[in-house]
Amino acid sequence: MKVYLIETYYIEHRDELLAYVSSRLGGSVESEDIVQNIFVRLLTTDKMITLVTLPALVYTIARNLITDYYRRRNTYEEFEHFIKGSSEEDDLMESVISARELTELLERSLARVPENCREVYRLHIYGGMKVSEISQTLGEGYKSVEHRLGYARKAVRQYLRKYA
Repeated sequence: MKVYLIETYYIEHRDELLAYVSSRLGGSVESEDIVQNIFVRLLTTDKMITLVTLPALVYTIARNLITDYYRRRNTYEEFEHFIKGSSEEDDLMESVISARELTELLERSLARVPENCREVYRLHIYGGMKVSEISQTLGEGYKSVEHRLGYARKAVRQYLRKYA
């Protein structure tokens, strides 16, 4: 029943939702991905979904994913600015190389933490997952995942301080 309801809503309202997300992102190519992620989250949620609650839930998830998009983009731009040392836009290649170097430093720092902490950190940073989502995915306790993420963050910060 739940899958049929979500499928029907997707077929009837996908274009409308895509227009909404696209208008909030300024026509970004990420709009299509965000719309897909909305319905993936709906299909994997354990919340009760009815015909009445579905539209509100869809737009709430959309707003949250749009906010996450801007938060990630802002963080990326801050790192890019930090790496370049200025806000010049003329030398984008230098920024890309520096971002690659930063990623290599991050991976070297992660190599120094236990595997279970590394896995949690990667799911959080690269997967964009929250602690509760990681906890459900790994089938482990919330506090355990939270502790391991904190440990990995601390280790990464200490390692990166040497290069800042």
